[in-house]
Amino acid sequence: MEALALPMPVRASSAAPIEVRWFSATGSVEVRDTRCRVFIGGALLGEFDTTDRDRGRRNVLVVAIAKSGVHLQRLAAAFGIGDEYLRDLRRKEEVGGPAALVRARAGGKVKVTAAKRATWYAQFEAGLTPMAVFREQPRRGALGYGTVWREHQRWMQARDASARPAPPTPDAPAGEQQLALWVTAPASVDEPAGLPSNDEPGPITPMTARPVQSHPQLQHAGTWVLLALASQLGLHDEAAHVAARDAVSLRVALDATVCALALGQRCVEGVRRLATPSGASLLRAAHVPTASGVRRVLGRLVVTPGRGHEFAARLAGRFIRGAQAETGPTVFYVDNHLRPYRGQEVLRKGWRMQDRQVLPGTSDYYVHDESGAPVDRVAVPTHDSLAAMLLPIANRLRAALGPDARILLAFDRAGAYADPLAELRDAKIETVTYERKPYPDVPTPAFTPTTICGEPVGLYEHRQRNLGEGRGRVRRIVVRTDDGRQVNFLASSPEPAERLVEILWHRWRQENGFKHGVERWGINQLDARTVEPYPPGTIVPNPARRRLDHALRIARVAEGDARRVLARHPAGARRVRAERDLAEALARQDELEALRPSTPTHAPVEETELAGHLVRHPDGYKATLDAIRTVCANAESELAAILAQHLRRHREAKRVVANLFAAPGRVSVTERMIHVRLAPAATPAERAALRELLVALNARKLTLPGDTRGLPLTFDLQMP
Repeated sequence: MEALALPMPVRASSAAPIEVRWFSATGSVEVRDTRCRVFIGGALLGEFDTTDRDRGRRNVLVVAIAKSGVHLQRLAAAFGIGDEYLRDLRRKEEVGGPAALVRARAGGKVKVTAAKRATWYAQFEAGLTPMAVFREQPRRGALGYGTVWREHQRWMQARDASARPAPPTPDAPAGEQQLALWVTAPASVDEPAGLPSNDEPGPITPMTARPVQSHPQLQHAGTWVLLALASQLGLHDEAAHVAARDAVSLRVALDATVCALALGQRCVEGVRRLATPSGASLLRAAHVPTASGVRRVLGRLVVTPGRGHEFAARLAGRFIRGAQAETGPTVFYVDNHLRPYRGQEVLRKGWRMQDRQVLPGTSDYYVHDESGAPVDRVAVPTHDSLAAMLLPIANRLRAALGPDARILLAFDRAGAYADPLAELRDAKIETVTYERKPYPDVPTPAFTPTTICGEPVGLYEHRQRNLGEGRGRVRRIVVRTDDGRQVNFLASSPEPAERLVEILWHRWRQENGFKHGVERWGINQLDARTVEPYPPGTIVPNPARRRLDHALRIARVAEGDARRVLARHPAGARRVRAERDLAEALARQDELEALRPSTPTHAPVEETELAGHLVRHPDGYKATLDAIRTVCANAESELAAILAQHLRRHREAKRVVANLFAAPGRVSVTERMIHVRLAPAATPAERAALRELLVALNARKLTLPGDTRGLPLTFDLQMP
């Protein structure tokens, strides 16, 4: 609700302020105390009281207005009723006419005692929803959900009224008094809710934890598999280290996010899918948190500058150290992935290979281990090249592994330039990449037959590649494939040539990881919609120069067309027109060429037409969520690797794991363990493979995060 104080000179009055609720451009409901007046186009349509005695009159008014084609959700909010309630009223009017809207209510008058009202208000303050309060009532003397909901509405009105500024006092001069009109502006319902500002986060309702309890049919019980693995990988420990306060709310928010991702929701909004009758038992909380509540709790990690990146960096350090090889260099794949943006803000554009075009968005540089699992992500809204980002990423890896660890970076030919190759070699970072053309052809007899990745190829390594300008040399490896194609590799590593070629050919694991990350875990989700302007002095491409060069290319094409006509027509009307077109094209080129020296290709953002428009998305909150996605992706890969050994179709391992996450189950809590019997959708062969997987998981003695007793989880399958 947006409060706008509209100055209107009035006589001194102690009347209550008016609240104006708009449901269309010309329609509104004015509320003063319990009296409401409905206006359309400035004309009074009707009045009603918010008490129960005027319920029929209100229903007739709202249904009549609903037939005029207004936005139904805004109309319901203006009249203080729910969307579903308005839908029911319209259905009743269709069946029984207006008389069905004014019938007496069934049941007698319900009286809420002062003690019960105080108890409910305390529960509302603690963050419980009306449904949760309704369920928490003792059986004796329990009241209906409608009564609880009405008390919740009164509590919300009282809370909002206490937050409003006090009305002007009668002691003020009459000419200076103002009447405060509280206007509810018609908001866009299509705008999804975003993260509150990092400087002023919204209020956070504390969450209440509950112990693990037995349950005859717990929906989505399979998410506990991912939840326990994520906790073992350090998700909850690192989050608690960064944001130490309110550990219960943080644990519930993390669990809700992990469970939503496990069900394929791909973003925090998927927490809504957990609001099932057994959702509170699944999260071991008093109630299922809302998506906005989870966003605010996770937003604590980025309220202090750098916290979100610290959380992501600590988890990345765990995965980088976990990927360290026992012998030989630790292999990492590095590549960028443009995350497109389709909103209304003005963002810098970058090249997106999948679409073969330039799109607005953010370039994310990902680091994957040799198996293709993600370990780190670096957001680059300026779309710096791969060649420019290789050394900073290598320094991050060096900081995690130590000064003496061997690190080998594998990347595509976008980074195969002399400067980055020399810088990485001098920093004791081993590299392997493709050589950029042109390069000399090697005669066929020079190749030695061998087999790499199961493919018969010819291998040749004799001369080194000179990087030029005193930057030294690197290894050149040449491979001739079975179809006669020659592929050159550049490397600065003592590893055998066959091993280096095998590493780079396995880089497609990273590309597969990008595809799976987008479709399964939602790495392209925007997550946070807050924006910030670029700092003054940031050098950006000049749009004016881009348009000037484009116009110059068009003028040159027009010149070529005119010269072609002149060459083919020695006389006639067409030649006259061509000569005129040629003169205009040449004059246009001279004009544009004169502007080029004063129009730089790049300039500070404040000196371009993008000043005040170009923005970027802060990466702290998304870094937090992407760190959670990385943990989930690594846990899923670990499960799929175990499961694939027992599946006939090993490529379907991750699909079977996804079915396991979505499985319901029975939970039995004893003094020694938590026994979970899952019922996933699976074929007999898949069930046999899942049993082997669960046996391996049970051997790890996994525990649920936040379980004070630390009872081990024991998973099993229900009988089909």
